[in-house]
Amino acid sequence: MHDHPYAFLALFLGVAIAFPLIMLGLAGLWVKCFQPAKPGVLKNATYECGLEATGDSWIQFKAHYYLYAILFLIFDVEVLFLLPFAVAFTSLSAGPLFAMLVFILLLAEGLVWSWQRGYLAWK
Repeated sequence: MHDHPYAFLALFLGVAIAFPLIMLGLAGLWVKCFQPAKPGVLKNATYECGLEATGDSWIQFKAHYYLYAILFLIFDVEVLFLLPFAVAFTSLSAGPLFAMLVFILLLAEGLVWSWQRGYLAWK
């Protein structure tokens, strides 16, 4: 008797769907049986860092800080891509050299673009 070639995948899919659903069901049963809801004024009060919440929770963040962080990550990851190339530079042919040249030019284009748009100016 020869099993179907996708029987294991069907069984795996069934277990992958059933296992989380069973765990969620058990967690819901546990909450209903052993942790009944006890709402109260103190329990439903807003709590933040041990202090009473005062004022408006909406504050304005400067987006420039996020731009600096993203630009740093982009050019930091660039070093990770350039390091293996730099280690094997003398033994590479023209193909990888051209690929790295394109990579560096694209990153330089991104740096010039962000510089022209004024994203690198500290405000």
